[in-house]
Amino acid sequence: MSETHRSDTKARLIYMANQIARNFCALDHEAAAAATADHIVQFWDPRMKAAISGDEADLSEIAARAFVILRQYGEPAPQTRATVFNDVDEGGRSDAG
Repeated sequence: MSETHRSDTKARLIYMANQIARNFCALDHEAAAAATADHIVQFWDPRMKAAISGDEADLSEIAARAFVILRQYGEPAPQTRATVFNDVDEGGRSDAG
């Protein structure tokens, strides 16, 4: 992978992480960071997380804190109903609605 492509990919991931954090900004800072961390665990490929983990310079405060939570404490418990998926025998619902 070229350095330019890697840089573009990282910039896009930072943008995405900041968008996720912005969606939870109505919560208090720590709850928003935990919800952002939970979302990243649930929906991001490990390579995506690894691409920006430890390099939080361009992340919002909430997104940066989410990556600190992931590094220090690992996977958080589900933080929102959107990340709690159906039980085995349930049907008709998803995190999308």
